[in-house]
Amino acid sequence: MAPQGKVYRGSVKDFQGFDANQDAEALYNAMKGFGSDKEAILDLITSRSNKQRVEICQAYKSLYGKDLIADLKYELTGKFERLIVSLMRPPAYGDAKEIKDAISGIGTDEKCLIEILASRTNQEIHDLVAAYKDAYGRDLEADVVGDTSGHFKKMLVVLLQGAREEDDVVSEDLVEQDAKDLLEAGELKWGTDEAQFIYILGRRSRQHLRLVFDEYLKIAGKPIERSIRGELSGDFEKLMLAVVKCIRSKAEYFAERLYKAMKGLGTRDNTLIRIMVSRSEIDMLDIREVFRTKYDKSLYNMIKEDTSGEYKKALLKLCGGDDDAAGEFFPEAAQVAYRMWELSAVKVELRGTVQPAGDFNDDGDAQVLRKAMKGLGTDEGAIIEVLTKRSNAQRQQIIKAYKAHYGRDLMADLKSELSGSLAKLILGLMLTPAQYDAKQLRKAVEGAGTDESVLIEIMATRNNQEIRAINEAYQEAYHKSLEDDLSSDTSGHFKRILVSLALGNRDEGPENLTQAHEDAKKLADVSSNDSSDSLETRFLSILCTRSYPHLRRVFQEFVKMTNHDVEHAIKKRMSGDVRDAFVAIVRSVKNKPAFFADKLYKSMKGAGTDERTLTRIMISRSEIDLFNIRGEFIDLFDKSLHHMIEKDTSGDYRKALLALCGGED
Repeated sequence: MAPQGKVYRGSVKDFQGFDANQDAEALYNAMKGFGSDKEAILDLITSRSNKQRVEICQAYKSLYGKDLIADLKYELTGKFERLIVSLMRPPAYGDAKEIKDAISGIGTDEKCLIEILASRTNQEIHDLVAAYKDAYGRDLEADVVGDTSGHFKKMLVVLLQGAREEDDVVSEDLVEQDAKDLLEAGELKWGTDEAQFIYILGRRSRQHLRLVFDEYLKIAGKPIERSIRGELSGDFEKLMLAVVKCIRSKAEYFAERLYKAMKGLGTRDNTLIRIMVSRSEIDMLDIREVFRTKYDKSLYNMIKEDTSGEYKKALLKLCGGDDDAAGEFFPEAAQVAYRMWELSAVKVELRGTVQPAGDFNDDGDAQVLRKAMKGLGTDEGAIIEVLTKRSNAQRQQIIKAYKAHYGRDLMADLKSELSGSLAKLILGLMLTPAQYDAKQLRKAVEGAGTDESVLIEIMATRNNQEIRAINEAYQEAYHKSLEDDLSSDTSGHFKRILVSLALGNRDEGPENLTQAHEDAKKLADVSSNDSSDSLETRFLSILCTRSYPHLRRVFQEFVKMTNHDVEHAIKKRMSGDVRDAFVAIVRSVKNKPAFFADKLYKSMKGAGTDERTLTRIMISRSEIDLFNIRGEFIDLFDKSLHHMIEKDTSGDYRKALLALCGGED
């Protein structure tokens, strides 16, 4: 079932003791007479390999002189019928049928074309072309050319040749040259040289391209996916992104496709069926594990929640197991995690979206603000225009100029004139970063109940200098130490984590490989019975004190040592606020902009908006890394931060947020 030397990663295997005639008879009996035994049909077909199903079709025709697929189509209906019939076709004929349906009639299903042609091996492409010719008497390339256009068509034709290089020997010089050529064809060129993208991404071997993508990240300071989004458009952009994703990890690509097929209202059943059938004997176990790692739920459970009846039962059989229950972790998911750690270690320039105004005049700005608030009514637009286009340091100068010019407190005037969400946003912008964080922390601990998520977000993501400034601002504003308030309002290991972080004493040195190996061993050790060296204490002593570069190396060593991602291990072995705090630290070390992108997305998805979180992150990251957060947002969620803010907020609050966002991606 698996190529020599490779472990079989499909969920459907050859049935032991297989007898084609016996199975043909069982299916005939299940469909004989009034109605059909759907349970018997799905149990039998989903537990046989494709090769065995083809033999059953032949035996059925020999025994009964009838076409099994035709009988199944007649007896079954709807999505269940589509799934069962798809399982009966050999893989190449299944792909041929999907592509024929995608280009037949009015309109083209570009997503189907992209998925199949971007993900198949050379041999699978050759088999597909032959199957299409055999089934429909037509040339697949000619039909694709007749139904598509432009650069999208050109790339599809390249992929249809099935001529990707397969040599595992990689030339370092060619890797560097290809990365340079891609950069010059896109980011460094007026316009885009699409032909260069097509040639390199359509022809080079997978191993070679993975190294090209790593080199591109180093020289461009951004992943190749982000450049493709910026330089290409439409179906051509989607195709090239799919090619890149499949080069990086087919399992990750299909996990994402499956998740998108089921998330939100409605289910994209054609996509769900196509992937579950086509990957069931190739890499379904890898897809399942990547799915579990990326989306914090098993593929099995998502199918269970999103489908019903015999259709659901058949899909679950193809899935082959529930990873939420099993708690296992397979190498493909570990490789995806390891690649993410390696990418996170590449130095990327952090950029805010708010820059100091070049023609800054503090007295002129003070006058504009006074005029906007004087007399009846308030000109919110003028206030937004000034304050969202000035750096925090410039806003502090405006406060002084306003006082000197008018003898008035600008903060008090803004508080009096503005209201609601806009007031909170504008007043937050007027505080220094340390004052703002101190105020958010104070709100999180005062009164009944504690907002642990705010404590975690701020304490887990600020650097030493920022933490020390917060401590000073907190003491000055509230005449109490931050450490004392954290200690009195929290308890146990969670308190110890926060107190450790509040010291602002994280090491700032480079990685130490020997120490990293020892640290990873310490985190991986589940056998220690020493109560003074509990699991939480070991994680605290490493995650709260080691430098970010060192922790990245620790996490890589952890993956190598255990085949587990450290975040997965934390979630499995801990709970509550302790778990959430450690996960936040890990994600911040791994990719801080992605951590905040995820927080922003969750603040706006679904019914209602968490305006406190949205406001807090937009203010606190606007001069640090909001530009990078925007890039991560679109990479993670296939929609821009600008678009989501525009859709999810309204009025002057929306105008101010969009001004801070700084652009549409």
